[in-house]
Amino acid sequence: MMKADESGRASNLDWNPRLAHLRGTAALLVLAFHVFHTFHGQWRPFPHASGLGWLVEGHTGVSLFFVLSGYLFMTIAQKADGVIGYLEFMRNRVLRIFPLFVVVFFVAISISRDGFRPQDALYLVFSNLGDAPTSKQFMTGAAWTISVEFTFYLVFPFVARFALAQGPGYLVRLIGLLFLLKLGAYLVSERPTHMIYSTLLGRLDQFLVGMLAAQLAANYKLRAISGAWVLAAVAVMWALLEWQMRRASFFLPQPRQLFWLFWPTLEALGWAAVICTYVNWRGVVWARLGAVLERAGEISYSLYLWHGLVVYLVSKLVDGRNLTGSAIVNTAVAGLLVLLLSWWVAAMSYRTIELPFLGLRRRYVGSGGAPAHTQ
Repeated sequence: MMKADESGRASNLDWNPRLAHLRGTAALLVLAFHVFHTFHGQWRPFPHASGLGWLVEGHTGVSLFFVLSGYLFMTIAQKADGVIGYLEFMRNRVLRIFPLFVVVFFVAISISRDGFRPQDALYLVFSNLGDAPTSKQFMTGAAWTISVEFTFYLVFPFVARFALAQGPGYLVRLIGLLFLLKLGAYLVSERPTHMIYSTLLGRLDQFLVGMLAAQLAANYKLRAISGAWVLAAVAVMWALLEWQMRRASFFLPQPRQLFWLFWPTLEALGWAAVICTYVNWRGVVWARLGAVLERAGEISYSLYLWHGLVVYLVSKLVDGRNLTGSAIVNTAVAGLLVLLLSWWVAAMSYRTIELPFLGLRRRYVGSGGAPAHTQ
């Protein structure tokens, strides 16, 4: 059975630096978002921060992660003609996300030891619901997304097989049915905006849009895209975030925003356009920038889960609001410090916690002695 190579890249798809660039970008977006609101924004709407929608509503990095997951795994499924070994796939996913997630989880239950209940152990797979230990403090709060991602893994092999057998229309129908379920939940829920933001019901369409993008890109043989298309996709995504910041911020006090019924799907379509155009762009990324983003993508999971602790420590140990006479400069300096420390910690975590387990992963596509890919 083929295993991962020494870099921890599993043998299921050729390593694509462009996808790594986007994963790194997603992690950095979330980091910048948390820095901004911790040291300056205070988790409030900023409708007049012209040009900074990507920062004020930087939680969009989570959406980029979800769309990327759908795109990546659908690309693997297409190369395997939909034949995915379910148990091996799930084994790989557990090895990929659970070692570091379990570390974060045990930190969370240790902090809240006096209020721990035996049933809290179930939050290992439901960290986005109820009174999850990881959500009780900022330093472990980002872990809520891991349960959403893992739940998608449970159904992905089936959805991919059916989509490849029935064509893209299958995914379109699923997204339509999901919207009806979301509409009903929106009308029933007391806090539908938060419900849509933090549950699989609200986010599943983002994975499905990523899968659909991969399928359409393959069907229409999308490749050698002009840089103008990449810029156009980025501009549209930027404009969407600007609009959200001004009219439908997640931080608005109203618990019920009709726009949020449509926002996750719209946001996913924007990111799907960025992914498809960038991955198939015929140009070349500046070597130094590409290397930095590729490394960011490689350590993105650790960067995502560790940066909350670093933000918290810097906010407590460094007077980030009074470093200089300018609030903007203060935030920038604190952000640079958080970035450097988070990068260092994430690199160490990747090598120490993630990589040994990544080396245990196996190929879950293909058969017998077929040549392996590397991803």
